[in-house]
Amino acid sequence: MKKLQVWLPLLFAIVMIVGMRIGYKLRENIPSTQGFFASSKRSSLQEVVDLVNKRYVDPVDTDSLTEDAVQAMLTHLDPHSIFIPAVHLAEVNEDLQGNFEGIGVEFLIINDTVNVTNVSTEGPSEKAGLKVGDKFIKVGDSVVAGVKISSDKIKKLLRGERGSPVNVLIVRGNQQLPVTITRGTIPLYSVDAAYLVDSTTGLIHVGRFSGTTYREFMYSLEKLQKLGMKNLVLDLRGNGGGILNEAVNMADEFLDGDKLIVYTQGDKQPRIDFNSKRPGLFEAGKLVILVDEGSASASEVLAGAVQDWDRGTIIGRRTFGKGLVQEQYNLSNGAALRLTVARYYTPAGRSIQKSYAAGRAAYQDEVTTRFHNGEVVHADTLKEAFGKPFKTKGGRTVYGGGGITPDVFVPFDTTAFSPAMGPLFYDGKFTRFIYQYYIDRKDYFNKFKTPAEFASGFRDSTDAWNHLVTFMKNENVNLENLSAADKREVQKRIKTWMARQLWRMQGYYEVHNQYDQAVIRAIAEVKKQPA
Repeated sequence: MKKLQVWLPLLFAIVMIVGMRIGYKLRENIPSTQGFFASSKRSSLQEVVDLVNKRYVDPVDTDSLTEDAVQAMLTHLDPHSIFIPAVHLAEVNEDLQGNFEGIGVEFLIINDTVNVTNVSTEGPSEKAGLKVGDKFIKVGDSVVAGVKISSDKIKKLLRGERGSPVNVLIVRGNQQLPVTITRGTIPLYSVDAAYLVDSTTGLIHVGRFSGTTYREFMYSLEKLQKLGMKNLVLDLRGNGGGILNEAVNMADEFLDGDKLIVYTQGDKQPRIDFNSKRPGLFEAGKLVILVDEGSASASEVLAGAVQDWDRGTIIGRRTFGKGLVQEQYNLSNGAALRLTVARYYTPAGRSIQKSYAAGRAAYQDEVTTRFHNGEVVHADTLKEAFGKPFKTKGGRTVYGGGGITPDVFVPFDTTAFSPAMGPLFYDGKFTRFIYQYYIDRKDYFNKFKTPAEFASGFRDSTDAWNHLVTFMKNENVNLENLSAADKREVQKRIKTWMARQLWRMQGYYEVHNQYDQAVIRAIAEVKKQPA
């Protein structure tokens, strides 16, 4: 027994070595397995990066090399699979989150000075006493006036962790005032405007689909219904999409019963259906959805569902045609990969995605091509974009494979974008003029309490025009040779942009939509439809 105890450790060691040897031999005959991001076999890419890092003649930033290699690899996939470097990830995610942490101001840099152009209602800056027209001299220990500071640099100085203080020195009139602002969470609203066009018709403009969009939409919908809204114009023009579930939840408010809203499917992802689940707040009223070439992704999902179920009328121009689903994977170095994993399909089975077979450059230029070939002006040219025909629930013919084609076409207003007007809007010149004109006449403009009151009450734009001519002359822009039509358009924009200065996007849309041909057509469509 004692002899066995002496030899036992040696026997265990021999058995272990033999077992490891057998296991290694067996492993050579078993295919390697991999997870989402790693493989037991090192890739050629990683081997090359390691060799460059260890052997290359000069110092090299291998992180940049890797990022460039990843970007190059993604160009062989679809146009919406993208790599997001770590330095940009927080900013990219802000739009989807629906908020950021900062002090709650908008600003313009004029004459090398940071001017406060808007202060968020009930935000940190308003609570600290900041006002439109204040100028920043210092932020913390950093002088920000007269040092050619950039917009990105001032943002970095003003933003920070919620609850943290930031000391600023401002100029108001002839006074220098020290102010301490406690940073907070600043909402990035996705519902830009919600108001009654007439006594029974409401308009809601949704700029994107972020994590707060459905909640904002429901608040606006309930508010308008309390004011007597029976019909709705939902404006999704220029809405590039965002979070799918927010669009699905909005569609659920329009569709009754258990109806398919959209489904997704990919080579590595099985079909997933998204159906309406609950009684909606607006299942019966007249519904019009406005779209254009800037409406993409989640906007197209919502419009496609409404069109396929014949729930409402789609008005405008053919949408962008982005029907690919991305999932975001966070990488170990703080970067992220947004990888396309599936396609969107409408209830009738239409693919929303347009072709990208000609490459990324042609894909990105496709919307510009529509302007050159006349599609955005002439309805009959849309036939070139038609894909495979499908039938709606009511038997109407709709098309897939190139965005959502509207039921009612509204051409692009070419008169509103004369090339002669272009120099006014380069480098923010027109924005700076509007702000300065407001500051010089603040008492007059603050007499208007609502956008509707401003729309009907501000009529004399002669003074504004004369001041614009002088302002632009100092910017080396000559307005004296503009045509009468261009002059009328510029005067119209003075009014709409001033409304934005006063009430942000809510004011802009309330005033601008009085001239907007698509909105005018939508209201006419609502009145035409049977009750």
